[in-house]
Amino acid sequence: MRSMAAPAHDNALDRDFQPLLRELGLRLRAARGARGLTLSDLARRTGVSRRYLTEAEAGRANPSIEILARLALLLRAPLRELLDLPLPTRRSERIALVGLRGAGKTSLGRLLARELEVPFVELDQRVEQLAGLSLAEIFSLHGEQAFQRFEGEALEQVLGEGERSVIALSGSIVAHAANWRRVREACTTVWLRARPEEHLARVAAQGDLRPMRNRPRALEELRAILALRQPGYAQCDLQLETSDRSVPELARELLTRVPARA
Repeated sequence: MRSMAAPAHDNALDRDFQPLLRELGLRLRAARGARGLTLSDLARRTGVSRRYLTEAEAGRANPSIEILARLALLLRAPLRELLDLPLPTRRSERIALVGLRGAGKTSLGRLLARELEVPFVELDQRVEQLAGLSLAEIFSLHGEQAFQRFEGEALEQVLGEGERSVIALSGSIVAHAANWRRVREACTTVWLRARPEEHLARVAAQGDLRPMRNRPRALEELRAILALRQPGYAQCDLQLETSDRSVPELARELLTRVPARA
């Protein structure tokens, strides 16, 4: 019988479906073991190459229905049982950048969005538009809870505008469990990390001296804020160290690490 090699594995296979293929591979291996067959036996009797069967059992191949039908028939494993797999939850094509002030969310976000040809959104700007107030005015007049409420509403607006975007988040969003959970459900999240000293230097270089004005312990305060938020930041899908690195360099790296569909 002519050996039948299935289509080559696609290296760009959507990562959301990889757990499904791994589970299928485990089921194929278990069924083969129950029949007492080696990979060579199975290859010879089905006409599917041994190399491809190895890849399929490892979850690195995406077998066609024809291949699966051949295997199911020989392994005496009902095809419906092999394919009764939980469908993955597909994450949208949104990338959300988070980190302390001075992390580079805006500059990196704009470049990344341009490379991906998707909209760029700064969530804080949307909050100000929604409230009709500046962030400082929201906090001084209404307090942190009001800001978090506006932030949640602005977030839902942004998520409702499409599946493809790059979003720069406030550094404090991880402190509000509901808003942070919603971001993580809907986006691929990226923590932009930097040394506390570099955060302050970047903010100052942008002409914003407010964090340091009349605050001799500004660096210590920043370290304390980072320590408080770090558990939330650590929940991000990806972490990107930004210290001593250019924005184009960071964008190139991130483009190789985010899902290909984004």
